[in-house]
Amino acid sequence: MVEAELLNGAPTTRYNDVAIVPWECHWVSQSLTREVSATGQRSIHHKGPSSRMPLVVREESNRGGMTLPFLCLGFTDHVSHEDERPMAIRWRLHRAIPGAFYPELAVAV
Repeated sequence: MVEAELLNGAPTTRYNDVAIVPWECHWVSQSLTREVSATGQRSIHHKGPSSRMPLVVREESNRGGMTLPFLCLGFTDHVSHEDERPMAIRWRLHRAIPGAFYPELAVAV
């Protein structure tokens, strides 16, 4: 599962996880993930019914001492990746991000 906390992360843990267009996003893996690792390979080669990759997001992890839920945006396909430790991965969603959510998740221009 691709988990992204797209906004309001702490400066030390905030990644550049953003929607680029309504059907594509940029996600950064955990800090030690390498392309050759099991996690890196799972992110790149996730085809098949037993290894589908859903993208789940939330604005922040907690508010007022309460853990906030994730929102599932649907399944993704690997488009490209670069770097290691962490890996930067571009995902294409099977369905576009709903219009009401896109402005909150999108790259600021």
